[in-house]
Amino acid sequence: MTRKSIPVLLLLLALPLVLGFIAGQVTATNIPTWYTSINKPWFNPPSFIFAPVWTTLYLLMGYASYRIWQRREGNRIYLPLSLYFSQLALNFLWTFLFFGYHRPDLALAEMLLMWMLILLTIIHFARIDKAAAWMLVPYISWVSFASILTYYIMVLNPA
Repeated sequence: MTRKSIPVLLLLLALPLVLGFIAGQVTATNIPTWYTSINKPWFNPPSFIFAPVWTTLYLLMGYASYRIWQRREGNRIYLPLSLYFSQLALNFLWTFLFFGYHRPDLALAEMLLMWMLILLTIIHFARIDKAAAWMLVPYISWVSFASILTYYIMVLNPA
């Protein structure tokens, strides 16, 4: 790591954390009202689990994207990072669909697209840096679990 790359590292680490913090504000305002009033499946984790899990995932995501950025010979990183930033935008949007608009159905549909983009990101990251790709495996695993959770919340709370 060079001295010039430190600001990029900090930016790429901060970006998912800042987006997560903003989305967390929407979540936090809806937990004591809407979220506590809906039916949830038996495997729904307690609310205190989500913040440390997402913080860890966001740090792994940010560092993985930095590792790809470091290997920026030519335009080789354009597609992988475009996929990464696209899925990150969908990650941010999900909170607004689910918690902001109380639409688990739309959130689930959006999450399936996000899952596909995460998978494509992992595949394209692996072509450049296998460690960066592996850093996204916990993320896609958690999103897989969250998709199942979102599905059951949708089913248990018909509109």
